Amino acid sequence: QVQLVESGGGLVQAGGSLRLSCSASGRSISSYAMGWFRQTPGKEREFVAHITWSGGSTYYGDSVKGRFTISRDNAKNTVYLQMNSLKPEDTAVYSCAALRGFTARLVDITEYDYWGQGTQVTVSS
Repeated sequence: QVQLVESGGGLVQAGGSLRLSCSASGRSISSYAMGWFRQTPGKEREFVAHITWSGGSTYYGDSVKGRFTISRDNAKNTVYLQMNSLKPEDTAVYSCAALRGFTARLVDITEYDYWGQGTQVTVSS
């Protein structure tokens, strides 16, 4: 079992930055690909970013490409999401997820094995 806990959310003005952290416990996530998703009330969970187990490849949703950066520190069992140039439409609950191995369907939430509870990000205009 892998337990995931997100932190770093909060209230920020448009144009500002936040860095989210996803800390894992229970076992090492060094062999897990990791993803970030976000969700607002009444909408489906949206893919934000994905990083392979080695950190060698990263993928982003179109709405965050060029503004967000996903990274990982396997020694710390932690994954990060650096969010720059934030917009009001980035307001959501952000959750991290762990996936054993590899998938080509990295935007598919059903591919992920473990999920955190999420952290709220609110961007004011």
